[in-house]
Amino acid sequence: MPESTRRAYTGDLRRFLTWCTDQQLLDVPPDASSDVDELAATLHVLLAGRSDLHLVVTEYVNTLADAGRAPATIERALAAIAAAHRAAGAGPLPTEGPRAVLRSYRRDRATNGTGVRVRKATPVTITALRAMVTVLDRSTPAGIRDTALLVLGFALGARRSELAALDVADLTFTPEGLQVAVRTAKTDHDSVGRTAALPWGTHPHTCPVRTTQAWLTTLADHGRTSGPLLVRIDRHGRLGRVPTGRGSADGRLTGQAIALIVARTAAGAGLDHHSAWSGHSLRRGFATETYRAGADPLRIARAGGWKDGSTTLYGYIEDINRWQANPLTGVGL
Repeated sequence: MPESTRRAYTGDLRRFLTWCTDQQLLDVPPDASSDVDELAATLHVLLAGRSDLHLVVTEYVNTLADAGRAPATIERALAAIAAAHRAAGAGPLPTEGPRAVLRSYRRDRATNGTGVRVRKATPVTITALRAMVTVLDRSTPAGIRDTALLVLGFALGARRSELAALDVADLTFTPEGLQVAVRTAKTDHDSVGRTAALPWGTHPHTCPVRTTQAWLTTLADHGRTSGPLLVRIDRHGRLGRVPTGRGSADGRLTGQAIALIVARTAAGAGLDHHSAWSGHSLRRGFATETYRAGADPLRIARAGGWKDGSTTLYGYIEDINRWQANPLTGVGL
């Protein structure tokens, strides 16, 4: 490998592994003096017990695209990770997902101008949600947490940042169901917040009340009755941040970690691997599925924290109306 390539790959790998540490996937960040071979060895540590690195890399490519990095820069970072993957003895890295993101990013730049990105997450339908929770192992804390995460994220129509920010204290159970106080939101500049009312569901594994209660019981069994609702669980089943770990001291999941859980579970459920599954898939699914079921757009907007008359929300609704209210239906073609 030419020396210039080694230097470039070293920087790319260090940035990727630092990002992995920030996402609580690694306990210790890479040393600033590590060379490309040492960084490949660190990647080998990350690979231990994981089969979803390609999903992690897909989310990393998403992050670089959202930051407006040049496609050539992203392409080189992907090459560096793939080379280190081979050097770690793990064979070829599946890159179909990351490259699909990169192709979409290139199209966005060409269509909308340099640095402008329009992301269209695949909506999680009710059918997809049921398939996803079915593959989770609810005999483990991680399976119980991820079930609650997916169902709550869908039922709230929440952004991943809103979901990550929830605390146990934000939940109130009533005979009618579950009330959730969403304290801040991307478009809520005055932090007025909103209260979402989630009724009992008819299916136990997609009921927001039952799945949240199950997770709260698990938290209490581990001595956690306050603080963040969704917390990290390490490979040994320990909740929260371990003493040598990174991230917030309370062990709160990050928005990126939530996106990884959604993508990983969609893959595990065998859902279309060409689709763009992400943390936003839950929010978009809430919009399209509630509208498909006949809910009023104004009620959808207020429940999900969209502004009245949101063009984003109406764009989601148009995806349904394109077929549900198609003017050609019934003309006799």
